[in-house]
Amino acid sequence: MALFSGRSDPDDGDDDATSPSAPWENRGFIASAIVIGAVVVCVIVFLVVGGAGDNGQPGAGSTPTLTEPTDLPSDQPSDEPSEPAATPGDPTSGPVTPPPVNNAAGGCKAKNPDQRIPRVPPPAVSWQFDTDMLIPLQAQGGPASTDANGLRYCFAHSPTGAVLAAMVTLGQIRNPELTRTVLERRIAPGAGRTKALSENRTSPTLQKDVGAAPQFTGFKVIDYLPGRAIVALAVQVDFRSVASLPVTLLWQDGDWKVILQPDGSFNGAVAPDVLSSLDGYVRFGGA
Repeated sequence: MALFSGRSDPDDGDDDATSPSAPWENRGFIASAIVIGAVVVCVIVFLVVGGAGDNGQPGAGSTPTLTEPTDLPSDQPSDEPSEPAATPGDPTSGPVTPPPVNNAAGGCKAKNPDQRIPRVPPPAVSWQFDTDMLIPLQAQGGPASTDANGLRYCFAHSPTGAVLAAMVTLGQIRNPELTRTVLERRIAPGAGRTKALSENRTSPTLQKDVGAAPQFTGFKVIDYLPGRAIVALAVQVDFRSVASLPVTLLWQDGDWKVILQPDGSFNGAVAPDVLSSLDGYVRFGGA
């Protein structure tokens, strides 16, 4: 089950019709390279890096055009946030005491959380491994609840809460013991979740050695409304490659839920963007 799509823009031009398709443009190739039932960001990004060039694949520094999910409710507010876009901050540093596993006052239970777009790394964040990927934990922003199986949820109704929810959800869905639970409880209902659950049901969840695990290294809040957020997550693939992945979240049932595109992936037709630098991103990571 490929939860990240590596497809290029279908309107690349007439030249593509006569040139042979690169293997990374084929969804079957992408699916075979991905750990079934998990998000293996490094594989997708490696294929994009290798395919950057004249065939329409994104290259370093390219900017993806975001597409709105089809499953968003029609009554979302239309006013744009007044805060400026995120800018780089200092990398996360220094040990922090982990927040309580179940926090009665933070996350989705916090009253009047800060609604400003974060332009520096969220403070007092503890980074913990979930399988081989570090995920951020903050007493104020969340996650404020963890169930008996280790699923983390309950994030603050704020831009920072949306960023933390996106990172934790992507980190935990890579855990083969939590993949289906994440799909059922941390993904918003819709055609994308239905397709992903169907593929997960028919495909066994396997782990595969694909080298060093990807790690989060930054984020950018692209758009924020009280009921919806779009964030770009910067992921360190290896010592020289960083990719940006767009993730859309919906505020539903008192928590942030991630939206899957109709094809069952997080990004749909928006290919991961290979970054030449973290300019415009808040530097934020635990590695």
